[in-house]
Amino acid sequence: MDTSLNDRDLSWLSFNGRVLMMAGDEAVPLFERVRFLSIFSSNLDEFFRVRMPALMALHQLEEANTSVLPQAQAEIGRQLNLYGSMLKNVLQALQQKGIHLHYGTPLPPEAAVQDYFHSTVMGLLHPVVLQLHTPAETFLENNALYLIAGFEDGGMGMVNIPSGILPRFLKLSGGGIAFLDDVVRAHLDLVFPGRSVQGAYSIKLTRDAEIDVDEFSGTLLQKVENMLIKRDLGLPTRFLYDAAMPEHLQAALAKYFRIAPQEMVAGGRYHHLRDLADMPLPSKDPSLFYPPMPPARVKPLDGEKGLLDTVLEQDVVLHVPYQNYDYILRYFNEAALDPDVKEIYVTLYRVASGSQIVHALISAARNGKQVTVMVELKARFDEANNVRWAKRMKEAGIKILYSIPNLKVHAKVALVKRQRGNTWDYVGLMATGNFNESTARFYTDHVLLTAHKEMTQELELLFLYMQTGIAPARYNFIPFNHLLVAQFNLMDRFLGMIAREAEHARAGRKARIVIKLNNLQEKEMIAALYAAVEAGVEVVLIIRSICCIVPQPGITVRRIVDRYLEHARIFYFQNNGNEEIYMGSADWMNRNLHRRIEVCFPIYDKTYFRQLKDILDIQLADNTNAVILDRQINNVPVEKPTGEPGVNAQRAISAYVHNL
Repeated sequence: MDTSLNDRDLSWLSFNGRVLMMAGDEAVPLFERVRFLSIFSSNLDEFFRVRMPALMALHQLEEANTSVLPQAQAEIGRQLNLYGSMLKNVLQALQQKGIHLHYGTPLPPEAAVQDYFHSTVMGLLHPVVLQLHTPAETFLENNALYLIAGFEDGGMGMVNIPSGILPRFLKLSGGGIAFLDDVVRAHLDLVFPGRSVQGAYSIKLTRDAEIDVDEFSGTLLQKVENMLIKRDLGLPTRFLYDAAMPEHLQAALAKYFRIAPQEMVAGGRYHHLRDLADMPLPSKDPSLFYPPMPPARVKPLDGEKGLLDTVLEQDVVLHVPYQNYDYILRYFNEAALDPDVKEIYVTLYRVASGSQIVHALISAARNGKQVTVMVELKARFDEANNVRWAKRMKEAGIKILYSIPNLKVHAKVALVKRQRGNTWDYVGLMATGNFNESTARFYTDHVLLTAHKEMTQELELLFLYMQTGIAPARYNFIPFNHLLVAQFNLMDRFLGMIAREAEHARAGRKARIVIKLNNLQEKEMIAALYAAVEAGVEVVLIIRSICCIVPQPGITVRRIVDRYLEHARIFYFQNNGNEEIYMGSADWMNRNLHRRIEVCFPIYDKTYFRQLKDILDIQLADNTNAVILDRQINNVPVEKPTGEPGVNAQRAISAYVHNL
């Protein structure tokens, strides 16, 4: 069999291509298609910030015929051409609905536009006439928007578009919508008085976001704050310019800002089209949006008992956003107010900007409880928000743990310890996604609430390790047995379970593996799956984004992109009928398995085991939004057999959960 690997970056671009396919799908409600265009644009911005620098560096080191960069650039170019045609179609469809976004068309001469410019926009502009014969003295902020104005005398001026302060769009009378860019563009005679402007073209510079925190001295908090400053000074990875810009202006800008030819990328009239999702709609026509899918209640948690007391009697698994995330907030709120709760421990990776969970932790500390929080300051693009919350929690008396050297804590776990008389109760919370009530509205995840004695003791052991940095074995404690913890036993246990399935297959016993991940890259895990398939194991994968395994007989790879972001990690092993399911925070990526603290956990309760297996089966039955990845990681739509009903996994799971 083929044991080669697909490239991680080309695989990720295949995922973004699937997002783009959703924008072109006429079965998707119109404004949801706008959102998919926005997501595609945002994803591509991150790719240029995070992955393109590595591809460009490798291109300098490798032979031209082995470099991935040209393939990536070609695929990005193909997708951008498709993006342009899809955007045009979507804008035309919006106009038929009475919603007119002025896209490259002159703004109507409304007094309201002029008033808005003079009263609100003008004071936020920083125009500068570029002295092209001298080295650049003007700094381009990372991913900020600018207009380049060409003057009749051959010179150029530049002015910022203050979209980081003001809304990107302005509502006009009669249902029209204008870009902030065009409000500025229409008043360039006032921005550059005395100059004759011959044309205006948008530009945007993207900078390398991969900064090594270890290169800074000082405490981790100081290092991360310094890193945030330096990130915005990173080396250019893409200089995006309006393709309509004359070539002599392109050349002059490249020379002035010292932009290399490979960093110059032609784009459209507007950049930052991730802002499209924020476009104000004058119409509330429900046909523009997905129909509502309100979250279901969870019957075991809706009784008269408190949540903590209920979980002491039985495990509960939540399926969010199909079920209400308020139960997670309730877990922390009850712990904060219960006088018998003495200690609370939690890991925080990406914190909501107005986090109710953090407010509950602060209340708990003020109520005299010992609260310990592991804040991962190195969570990419959430560092500033996490730093802000860490400082607030520390001021409230919470014990803050600032990561572990050379490791990110990506585990999503919490532990509440409650004392009644001489008895201590432990209630644990383990999840596949972040403790973030904002993203929980559109990320699909699963959460286990449990008082399982051994699992909660192992959770306590893990928090002890995170506080001391000393491995549990040095304390002569029992090793992790129920929990799978990266850096300790996670890889060995998963490899052992894969090998066990292979042994069952060789002996003619039942052997099947179903794994759902965001990303699959780590070579040793992929090699183990290849070996299992060689032995006769059926391997079925649901991989949202990066997938380096090569689909082939015995290995099926599905991808689901829909209204919710598929985010859960689930691991099913048939084990000759003694089935096992694990869930957790860990993708099978190098970074997750080798450079992070991750936690995966078993599902022992038969009721929830069946629910999770049913949910996996529903996803494998999807024949509307699911695609199959072929050997070249193309997205091949699943064919719906003639006469069979269509199955949309997310709608079907919502219906399933409401009937529990």
